[in-house]
Amino acid sequence: MMKASSVIHKNEKRIKVEFPNSKEFSQLIKKISGALWSSTMRSWHIPYTKEAFGELKIIFPAIEIIKSGSSDISNETQIQAKENNAGRTVPLVKGKNVSIVISGRKIILKLPKNELDIRFITSLRYSRWDKSNFCWIVPNYPGNIELIKEFFGERISTIEISETITIENKTGESRKINKNEMLIVEAANGRLQIYFAYDKLVSKKIKDFPYHKWNKNEKCWTIPYAEHYLAELQKFADDNKIKLIVEKPAVENRQIKRLSQRGDAGYRNCPEEYILKIREIQYSEKTLKTYQNAFEEFINYYREIDLKLIDEKMILEFMRYLVIERKVSESYQNQVINAIKFYYERVLKGERKTYLIDRPKKEKTLPTVLNEEEIKLLLNKTENLKHKAILMMAYSAGLRLGELINMKIKDIDSKRMQIRVEQAKGKKDRYTILSNKMLAILREYFVRYKPNEWLFEGEKGGQYSARSIQKVAKLSATKAGIKQNVGVHTLRHTFATHLLENGTDLRYIQSLLGHESSKTTEIYTHITTKGFDQIKNPLDQLDL
Repeated sequence: MMKASSVIHKNEKRIKVEFPNSKEFSQLIKKISGALWSSTMRSWHIPYTKEAFGELKIIFPAIEIIKSGSSDISNETQIQAKENNAGRTVPLVKGKNVSIVISGRKIILKLPKNELDIRFITSLRYSRWDKSNFCWIVPNYPGNIELIKEFFGERISTIEISETITIENKTGESRKINKNEMLIVEAANGRLQIYFAYDKLVSKKIKDFPYHKWNKNEKCWTIPYAEHYLAELQKFADDNKIKLIVEKPAVENRQIKRLSQRGDAGYRNCPEEYILKIREIQYSEKTLKTYQNAFEEFINYYREIDLKLIDEKMILEFMRYLVIERKVSESYQNQVINAIKFYYERVLKGERKTYLIDRPKKEKTLPTVLNEEEIKLLLNKTENLKHKAILMMAYSAGLRLGELINMKIKDIDSKRMQIRVEQAKGKKDRYTILSNKMLAILREYFVRYKPNEWLFEGEKGGQYSARSIQKVAKLSATKAGIKQNVGVHTLRHTFATHLLENGTDLRYIQSLLGHESSKTTEIYTHITTKGFDQIKNPLDQLDL
């Protein structure tokens, strides 16, 4: 028995289609434009349009239509509309029932539910429904407020411009930051969190600082902690008549920052022979940077002491300082241990030492993976052809970020349908598979972008930057409504998990991913949930 009924799914009216589990039926419904699988409803759903409903009736003529109250999806009255001079569809809804608040970087809309209104709002990039406050949030991008005014016209009852922002601390207490105020909080991770009511001049100033970043959880800009950065912001505030408020966390909750920064007087740089030794044994540039930063923190802890006089007891004291006072991660602790051992065991050669250091246990966490529907959404929401090709390559070949950046045109073997990955992690070459769909996209991409050497090149030539690729992945995930933190490595994990779920032997997956140990590949057996639906829960067997 097949049934169709109207539902509201993710704040959008859809047609829910229910039928017995059948691969044949699933393939047929996929032919309807906009058809999606819902894991929460455990059913397929299609757009609530005459066209989609018509396609459904053609494919499944015997489908039963379930009425909801007095409404019937086959003849429900459609919302009337008219075209204004700009060619936009405007709903024929009477009354002043739309209130607008412009608050910093966002536009807040409150209005009665209307399908046509929802379609308009969701057409604005990054708009979202705030279910806790029952309102729509639209980014205050240039032109958005004009489009909103044009669309709603006489229906707008109030437009309020708020020159303050409200922030909450971890205890739930809120406070207001006025237009001519700027709050700087020294965060526990050693960065400065900057709060202010939206101001183009302040935004431009923050973006002048290196390694600035938007913190979406705290809803603020952050920059690295440095005394001269604070001084520079103070001068900027004084020059622009802005009240600067600087707050420091309680001592017990505060993570101590690194004792020194490059450029400070007396800073102790990594010994030249240390760097030369790393280059001599041809460690990667990434490893060099990691070891150098970790070792420099160590030697600046004992700035006045000759390195050759530092003993095991002093090393243990430094490690305790990292754990107790700096509150660093277990991963960073391991990096520091390896960096220290490298100097005394590899650089000093004959003066090797034995350390009785209790290495921290590595956290046993499972990587994030996406399901097939999420991957499909992610790729479909990626409109830029180059960006789509990048994400498809990461997923279809199981590549690391560095491997994706270093991929060259010559590495694509379309005859053998293979991709050569040269000098990957551990300086190993390997081959991975080339998808037919991937090859088709690449051919289209080559015609449009004409890369010279690297498979994916930046606007000015040369390799595409790692940071830009990660931004592409996060942006596409946001557009697709994916809540997980998505990066290139997420796509690599997803590739391996999907291969395993489709019956690929672990040995082949290990080879495709370039894992040295099979134990690394075995983690995917803990991720997959295939077969869970066949397991009977013992609670269900009880006669309660």
